[in-house]
Amino acid sequence: MDTTRVSSTAFDGTPQAPAHARKFVRQVLGEWRLSHLTEDAILLTSELVTNAVVHAGTGVELTCRLDVGATPARLEIEVDDHHPARAIPPAAGLPSGEAASGRGLALAGMLADAWGVTYTQRAKRVWVRMEIGDGYEPHEPAAQAPGAPSAVPLETLRVGVLVADLDGVVESWNSEAERLLGWRADDVVGRSLKDVVAWQGHGPYALSLIDTLALCRWRGEARMRHRDGGLVPVYVSQLRTHGHTGERRSIWMVVPAEHRTVLMPPAAPMRGEAGRRIKELLDRDMPFAELLETVARIVHVSSGGDAAYVLLPAEGGDRFGVAAGAGGTAGLVGALPSGMFGPERRTPVLSDDLLAGDVELADRLKARSMACAPLLAGDEVIGYLVATAAGPGRFDRDLTLSLEHVAAQVSAPVQRARLAEQDRAHRGRLSFLAEAGELLAGVQDEELIAALTAQLVVPKIATWAAVYLTDLTGMTRLAHVWHSDERNNAELRASLPAIPRTALDEDSWPIGEENVLAFPLLTQGRSYGTLVIGRSEPTLPLELADLLSDLCRLVSLNLHTAMLYARQATTSRVLQRSLLPMRVAPVPGLESAVVYEPAEEGADVGGDFYDLFTVGDHWCFALGDVCGSGPEAAAVTGLARHAVRLLAKEHYTVADILDRLNNALLEEGDEGRFLSLLYGELTPLPQGGALCTIASAGHPPPLRLRPDGEVSAMATPQLLLGIEAGARFHVETFELAPEEVLLCVTDGVTERRNGDRLLDDDDGLAALLSGCTGLSAHGVAERVRHAVETFAPEPSQDDVALLVIRAAAALPRDAG
Repeated sequence: MDTTRVSSTAFDGTPQAPAHARKFVRQVLGEWRLSHLTEDAILLTSELVTNAVVHAGTGVELTCRLDVGATPARLEIEVDDHHPARAIPPAAGLPSGEAASGRGLALAGMLADAWGVTYTQRAKRVWVRMEIGDGYEPHEPAAQAPGAPSAVPLETLRVGVLVADLDGVVESWNSEAERLLGWRADDVVGRSLKDVVAWQGHGPYALSLIDTLALCRWRGEARMRHRDGGLVPVYVSQLRTHGHTGERRSIWMVVPAEHRTVLMPPAAPMRGEAGRRIKELLDRDMPFAELLETVARIVHVSSGGDAAYVLLPAEGGDRFGVAAGAGGTAGLVGALPSGMFGPERRTPVLSDDLLAGDVELADRLKARSMACAPLLAGDEVIGYLVATAAGPGRFDRDLTLSLEHVAAQVSAPVQRARLAEQDRAHRGRLSFLAEAGELLAGVQDEELIAALTAQLVVPKIATWAAVYLTDLTGMTRLAHVWHSDERNNAELRASLPAIPRTALDEDSWPIGEENVLAFPLLTQGRSYGTLVIGRSEPTLPLELADLLSDLCRLVSLNLHTAMLYARQATTSRVLQRSLLPMRVAPVPGLESAVVYEPAEEGADVGGDFYDLFTVGDHWCFALGDVCGSGPEAAAVTGLARHAVRLLAKEHYTVADILDRLNNALLEEGDEGRFLSLLYGELTPLPQGGALCTIASAGHPPPLRLRPDGEVSAMATPQLLLGIEAGARFHVETFELAPEEVLLCVTDGVTERRNGDRLLDDDDGLAALLSGCTGLSAHGVAERVRHAVETFAPEPSQDDVALLVIRAAAALPRDAG
């Protein structure tokens, strides 16, 4: 009696073939009352048909074959294509030995009891076999097998063991095999196994004996020839193994058919449940990223789609982002729109056309068809399994049921690994950001920040990185590039746009084979540039995306500070140009030199100022010191310098200039902002030198150096400017003879401190100047500056300004 049932169909080799195949298999297995195998069978069918469509591209023939007469009963699914030259690609990511026959259909190795490939001249057939076990419910009660174990005496049990190579040549034959079949070892060793096995498969596509020997494991009924010519029903359990020299061998354990239960696997009601072996695979100890990638591959091959994703909660838990992907997932990163993915959605979703319902999601996924199922841990949605396809209408309701089933199997291991990974990632994230913060802290150079950012990312996160900076005017430029192989830096810079003309996103970077992603450098609602990275991996895990976002915020804050510092430095330079003369006016018969050093680090102007300019036939000079330093003092400096110039050009006398400047400072009403000022006028004399008219408003008096080394103070200090209204100032006049030097300084020179001692204690400045006889004005200025700098080991805390004027020798008169 033939107990084989067969149902076949055929499809065109189109992307819709896997969906049609799933529907056909579900219908057939429903008719055959194999509902407990349906989900496993659908997953296997999806993989076989997808493999045929992708790698062959021809029409597909699908056959389901049920053999209830075999022990145990079994279901076979066969898929034929018409491109035998296209071999099955190697398995990726499966443990060694997981795929039967060494070829690589991932789910076949996990779900099927056996699978294989048969090639002919015109076709290639890929098949899988599933043992039905105890879940089969036939239309009619099955008759008890003849010779049930309970009725067979144990004394008749014989367990023969034989070993054959993969060509079927017998290499070993034990004594129990001799008692069971009558053949002595000398009779069969070296002969073909075909001589003693009456091999006959079920159905037109059954395996040959040689094909069966190539399987890793096989169990089933057979008939073997007795030496007396009769046929003995037996049950065989085969295991393929390696010998000491590496050759493969097949070991057969053979028992009489009535003792089949000795070698049959024990009854296991769970054996036929869908997804059991997937769960076994995922329960193995593997890194979290590898676990998610394995789940993504399972979803990809079982759906027949273009891409598959595992989504996990983004920061905050109310949005979900890509944690792993398979297929056409390059470049996808970050959280997805929450329309179809949210913590409240607990049922599978099927969309025939995303463009009709969620355009943003369709654009992010580069897909129109989508099927997804939630990953549930208790009542909590911890993620989603998602399958997508570029065209509309690619999936059906059967796929969502399959995804739901797979999700039920993988949720527990994913949740366990996710919680452990979150703890590890949190510690690593804090450590990375702390390292980055420490490295960037206090850096005020934009270019250095860009270089440090790129080197923080490469090679820990990316193969290469580029940093674009946007200045305060909105101009963007390529600031720095860094490749894990430094030899590629020049080539990488040449391949990147120096000034991007389009938005900085992943569509703008057709560079090499890496997947390119861009992260904006944003803070306080303003863009300071973009971090662009290249990765060889197809997707960026969500935790890395969050880490890069945090890094970009940290970098943006440092860029914000650096740009503000640069702007302040620029402002100071501009202010200096307005507060200090661009050049000192040349004076016929006189030589001048100036030293100006603000005390505040990085500042260009402070509370001290100087000026030397011409008015008519005489020259005016000024040296002032505002109480305090920095920008606040600089504001008073600007008022004083420009007021002195304006009043001098209006031909006010030296005393009147001090009177009016005093009133102007009092009118400003800035209490505590006092000004010491030394102001004078130089009128050249016919015999050489100059007549000097001078007044000192609370300023250190100028010192005159004679050629013989004598030093004397040349003005009497008077009241500071800005203290008393109506104060009157008087002037003093003297001649600066040829070869004489006039030194004017601020208190940053006289009060330079070293411990409790000042530079001008005991007339220290006069002593210093007396040693400068014979020096030029520049020589005197440098000698005094160096003395101020080296007077104490620590830097000066006050602004320093000094003006040196030296009278030249008299010019000879023209003869006649």
